Order: sequence, then structure tokens, then C-alpha cells
Amino acid sequence: MKTKQEKKGSTSEPGHSRRGFLRLGGAAVAASSFSLNALGCGEPEPVGPAVDPGEAERRSIRAYEFRHEAALGHRQQPAAEQLTNGDEALYPDHLASYSKALQHDERGVVVPESYASLVAALSSGRPEDFESIQLGGSTRLASPQSAFAYTLEGPDTHELGIPPPPAFASAGMAADMVEVYWQALAREVPFNEYLTDPLIAAAAAELSGSSGYTGPKPAGSVVPATLFRGHTSGDLVGPYLSQFLWLDVPYGATTLVQKYKVTAPGDDYLKTYASWLAVQRGGSSGSNTFDATARYLRNGRDLGEYVHRDFSIMPYLNACLILLKLGSNALHPANPYLRSATQRGNVTWGDKHVIDMMSRMSFAAEKASWYQKWLVHRRPRPEAFAGRVHNHLTGAASYPLHAELLGAGVLQRLFSAQGTYLLPMAYPEGSPTHPSYPAAHAATAGACVTALKAFFNESFVLPNTVVSSADGLSLLPYKEPLTVGGELNKLAANVALGRDFAGVHYRSDGIEGLKLGEAIAIGILRDWKGAFNEGFSGVTLTKFDGTSVTL
Repeated sequence: MKTKQEKKGSTSEPGHSRRGFLRLGGAAVAASSFSLNALGCGEPEPVGPAVDPGEAERRSIRAYEFRHEAALGHRQQPAAEQLTNGDEALYPDHLASYSKALQHDERGVVVPESYASLVAALSSGRPEDFESIQLGGSTRLASPQSAFAYTLEGPDTHELGIPPPPAFASAGMAADMVEVYWQALAREVPFNEYLTDPLIAAAAAELSGSSGYTGPKPAGSVVPATLFRGHTSGDLVGPYLSQFLWLDVPYGATTLVQKYKVTAPGDDYLKTYASWLAVQRGGSSGSNTFDATARYLRNGRDLGEYVHRDFSIMPYLNACLILLKLGSNALHPANPYLRSATQRGNVTWGDKHVIDMMSRMSFAAEKASWYQKWLVHRRPRPEAFAGRVHNHLTGAASYPLHAELLGAGVLQRLFSAQGTYLLPMAYPEGSPTHPSYPAAHAATAGACVTALKAFFNESFVLPNTVVSSADGLSLLPYKEPLTVGGELNKLAANVALGRDFAGVHYRSDGIEGLKLGEAIAIGILRDWKGAFNEGFSGVTLTKFDGTSVTL
């Protein structure tokens, strides 16, 4: 005869009885509740807390103190001096200030009341005032209220300052603009043909004579091998493009081959005055024409289209996924799990950690760049500046343009090709509807690449390096050693200066944007120091200026 207990399907073993089960503690409750419910025993009864209430309270206090200490550190930083180049005050008609999508007269100069409505909204910060901005067409401004958003990790967006951009009439502005004109004309030239192409030779020669040019000048001259490149040592080694824009990307259960949809040769816009003026007023000039064949990036046009369609962390996510597959030697030597025989990185110091870092830092860098764009500098885009050049040289207006710009040979080449001095744009919409300085793509690049340097070994030599063929249909082996740090720096510059190839930014926008993003990332990394349980003593990384910083 079965006992009452046996009839219920239970066992007489103490460890499996209800009373015995309760003696197992909270962990057993969690692990076994599904089984008990399935057996019809109902919900498990609660037992003693898994964490001592006193310890929970102490943890709460420690968490508060940690956050408070980080916030206090930023509060005690002296306020950055936000200096402008003075152009907005110098030119009452705002010919040297950002005004795209507002109302413009026939010279392409902003209507005073329209510009005043923008400044009023930016001055007050009231959401309702932004709804009163007087636009010139249907195109809307890009998120000007982002300039007021706070950042809760690292430095607040208003905490950091950047140097002012070159002024309208300066040699620096002339050099920025001459380089952008040359980049537009050189869009079709394959990067691996720069050493032999006559157009590239002409561009290098003219920029060598520019007193305001700040790009690389080996031995005091601009040379084809380093033309249109960034400033770091890694930028000047190997192919123009970073390996992270060519190598296959391990993407979950598949592999992403980095062949991209690119635009057709000669696919340029805003070359006529009517189309230029319409776009300044918020209109449109058509849509891109695409190459029928996907290609590996091989020239300035391809790169410009890549940074037209990318999302904020895409290039750096791809680089991260490539690096994560290279094994422990590719990780930063300070990674605490490199010294563990029983654990590996995951939520902290693993893939989840670094991917999250890039997203957080990208968001903070974007907000910091938007603050500088809208509330400090309001620099006009290259397409708008080219309109001033065109009107001046055709006699429609008179502007204080620098002699090195007015005498540049690139302008005569351009006029011979299209009959205007306007900048041929790679995008039919022209530049985005937010100010030029600093470049947001560059700020994100600076932040994300800095995050990757904190996680990966900068001196690790990449295996199986490649270079694109001139037609972009294949990848060819590249034999010289290329390091993670150098190729990350190059990736950041490719993205920042790739926007210049499209005509939407100047060199100074990109270089200062990179520095701003780097400063944001370093600030966040400093705040995180001490937040980890692992035996972590900090990481050392190399900044864009070549100096090292330990965080």
C-alpha cells in the first residue's frame, strides 16, 4: 500500500522533500521552481534574502559615491573658453555663417529675418522658438536642439572647447577650400594610382605652395604619396585606405564582404547656379546614379559614398568584429583576463563591453559636436563658400577672399570643365543641414577609435593585409607590415576626410572633430576607472598627436 506522500508522487529523500527543498536556499529555489511547478506543487515559498540587506545598502552608497566622485571631477574642471573666428560679428549680412535651408536672396546670402529667427531659437533654447525658424523650403534643419542635450558619462558636451576654424578671409580658409576643390576633381582617380596620375601631381604641387595648408608635408612639401591623408604616422604608411575598410567582417553566422554600392563616375551635382541656389534655399537637385556593380572602395568617389550611407559606428563595429577574431594577442596587454586561467572576458573586457563602449562614446561625441556646430561656430559648408567664390569671380558680388584662393589653378580647371566656380557635390542634396565645424563623422571616429585602442593591442601586426585593385573588383595581397594602431588611426582619418571628397567638409572640420571625439572618449574612460571588479590597473593608449595617455 502506498503512503499518502507516495500517492502525491513525492520521494521520502530529505533533499527532495518540500522541507528539505527549502533548506537548499535561494539558489535552489531559482533553479528548481520550474520543476516543482511542472509537478503541480505550486509556487515555491520565499526564503531568506540572497544578499544581506546591510551589504545591499553599502553597495548603494558605494555606487552613489562612485558616480558623485566622477560628476564632481567634471564640475571642478574650469569652463572651456569657447572662442570663435569672429566672422559672424564681422559680416552683418552673415555671408560667412551657416545658413543652408533658410531663406536666401539671389546672391545666395541669407535673408536677415530668417537668420535672426535661427539665432533667436538658439539663444533662448526654448523648443517652441525652434518651430518659428523661417525656412526657405521643405528641407528641415538637422537636430539643432541636440546642442542642449546633457551627457551623463564623461565630460558634458559644453565642458570641452576646440580652436576656432579658419576665418573667411584667411590663408587657412583658402587652403581648406583649394584642397576640397582638388578632391572633387580627383574623385575618380584610384588611390593606388596616385603616384603616377598627373592630376594628383598638380594638386600636390599647388597645395605645396599654399601658406595655410595644414596637411602632411614630408620634407616641407605635399607629395602624391601623402596627398589628402591624415596627420598620424599610421596615416602615412601603406595604402590610402585602412585595412578595416577592405577585410572581410565576421558577422555572426555569416561573413560580410566589404564590396559596396557606389555611385557612377561623374555623378556630381550643384554645378549650375540655379541648382546651387535652390539647394541653399532648402530644395533638391535630383538623386544619385549608381554603378551596377558592387566594388571594394578604390577612389575618393567610392569613399565619399561610403560615408554618405554609413551609420554612426558602422566602420568601427566592423573593425571591432575583425579584431575580435584575431585571438588574445590582438587584445590590449592590460586586459585583466589575459592573466586568468579560469575566466574569459564577456560582459566586462569582452565583446559586449567594447561594442557598448563605442555606442556610448559615439552618442556623446555627436552631442559635443552639435554643441560646437550650432551654439559656438556656425561655420558655412564648402558648397556655400564656393557660391561666394563664384559670385566674386563672375562680378555678381565682391568678397574679401584670400589671394591664394582667387589665384588657384584648380579654379580655372573647374571653370573649364563646368562653366562655374561652384563646388561639384557628390550628393544631390549637397551637404547636411547643420553647420560644418567640427565634423560629426570625425568626432564619432575619434571617440570610437579611441575606445578600440583601449581594448586592442596597437602594436599587433595585422595578418593577410590587402589593397584594392584599381577597378575595385578584387583585393590584392599587401606585403608590408601594418599595425592595429596605425590602421585604426587611418580608419578615423579615412572617415573624417572621406567627407571632404564628397564636398561636405573641410580638412580642419575633420582634424578638430577627431580631437574632440578623442577627448570625449578619454573622459569617459577616466570615469570608468575603478568601476570593475577585475584586477584592472588602467590602459595606456596613443593619442592622435602621438603622445601616450594612461587611463
